[in-house]
Amino acid sequence: MTQPVDLPAWQALNQHYQSTKHLTLREMFAGDGTRFEQFQLTAAGVFLDYSKNHVSAETMSLLTALARESHVPQGIAAMFAGERVNPTEQRPALHTALRNRSGKAVIVDGNDVMPAINKVLDRLAVFSNKVRNGEWCGYDGSMITDVVNIGIGGSDLGPLMASEALAAFAHERLNIHFVSNVDGSHLASTIKNLDPKTTLFIIASKTFTTQETLTNAGSAKQWFLDSGASEVDVAKHFVALSTNTERVTAFGIDAENMFEFWDWVGGRYSLWSAIGLPIILSIGMERFEQLLEGAHAMDEHFRTAPLDQNLPVTLALLTVWYNNFHGAHSHLIAPYDQYLHRFPAYLQQLTMESNGKSVHLDGSEVSCNTGPIVWGEPGTNGQHAYFQLVHQGTHIIPTDFILPMESLNPVGQHHELLMANCFAQSEALMMGKNSEELTLEMREAGVTVDEIDRLTGHRTFAGNRPSNTIMVHRLDAHALGALIALYEHKVFVEAAIWNINPFDQWGVELGKQLASAIQKELSSAKPVTNHDSSTNGLINRALKMRNLHA
Repeated sequence: MTQPVDLPAWQALNQHYQSTKHLTLREMFAGDGTRFEQFQLTAAGVFLDYSKNHVSAETMSLLTALARESHVPQGIAAMFAGERVNPTEQRPALHTALRNRSGKAVIVDGNDVMPAINKVLDRLAVFSNKVRNGEWCGYDGSMITDVVNIGIGGSDLGPLMASEALAAFAHERLNIHFVSNVDGSHLASTIKNLDPKTTLFIIASKTFTTQETLTNAGSAKQWFLDSGASEVDVAKHFVALSTNTERVTAFGIDAENMFEFWDWVGGRYSLWSAIGLPIILSIGMERFEQLLEGAHAMDEHFRTAPLDQNLPVTLALLTVWYNNFHGAHSHLIAPYDQYLHRFPAYLQQLTMESNGKSVHLDGSEVSCNTGPIVWGEPGTNGQHAYFQLVHQGTHIIPTDFILPMESLNPVGQHHELLMANCFAQSEALMMGKNSEELTLEMREAGVTVDEIDRLTGHRTFAGNRPSNTIMVHRLDAHALGALIALYEHKVFVEAAIWNINPFDQWGVELGKQLASAIQKELSSAKPVTNHDSSTNGLINRALKMRNLHA
């Protein structure tokens, strides 16, 4: 196969980088007053300013050529057509079908999957309406007040993020909780103040065999039974998001309260499916459909827009430009909205589980860097923490600023201050502050020459740090759906260029396999000798310490 680095466009980009790497963003803006107008895009209610990047019209043309040579248009068409774009597991990746609002069929293996998708959505609507309006009650007739979602990975982080992001629209009576960590403290701290008679548990596991989820589910069930409830009562307080009817019913859940999804739904792409039940319970089916509609609008843009006018494609190409040519291997997500406080964590999973790969689709070793490290926290908190490194550290860290224009909680001048900080940070990263500007500023403030000399090195900013600014009108369900879909498709395009599979996650499995064996050893009093010396030592030390404190 042809390696990405051997493509003509990749070679041209290498030459272009060498000839332009000396240019600064300051110089680019000084030489062209139309950059903002040139380097912006709008789709599905999402606005992108990417003018504060180390790109010119030529750069973007070469990057677009790379997308074409990497067969990105063909990959997009294949994914939407239901082809097996996940070759290692021989599956389609049809998260886009889950939010298909067009009324058109989506054919997989000769069958239209939309009737099954819509049937589940209808069942979710009926069930969630019963819980929300108080018709679905606990075993003693009490209305449900608390919902605990037990899952892990995509069965936790997606619905958690979306429920937090749309908390302004949450049901007044229902409190939505999430338990994922197998550390018993997570479950214990979540349920300690809950009333079993008014608590509904959602067990989210496609196969109903996920060790962490089933361990937490079993302990939750025991807590419920220990409160005085009977096995028969379990069916009123536990529902399942799964495909394994046998295991679900063996647990005590009525099969009528099992909501299925399909093997072409990857965990980190599954919040649009039955996995979104916690979101639906929180915000209602009407707003959940608005979430689907926002994602579908971005899907249609991604599917139909030319590459050079395509918002997800543009963001992906910028990531490739920095990751593979500028040597910038991490990416900061800085949402300036408290409701999006879990969005960076969600994008960590989406990006790093998808594109943390070191082999191409044919199994050969990659010859270029793949997925960057993604991280972040909300602004303005980050400004008082990691932004020091972003501004004055030795790493170049491309940043996405995300900002709604309208606050859902207008309080005094809070939102204006938030917006001012967001815009100021992107300007400061780009412009910096050189020694001449600092000297003038300090002189005007009456600082002595000696003090200026002493502080100049510490208080200058190199600037020239790239960023995107992404804006929506307000963070409602439609906007959130479009934002999530934007990043899903961005990740897909990156994978197409690197020729890797973004839809499998074999790296998750090895640690799980080893943990199963070690768990058995931790239950034994015998010294362990069959691992490496460090792991043997750790297990044996743990056994010894537990015995000392028994």
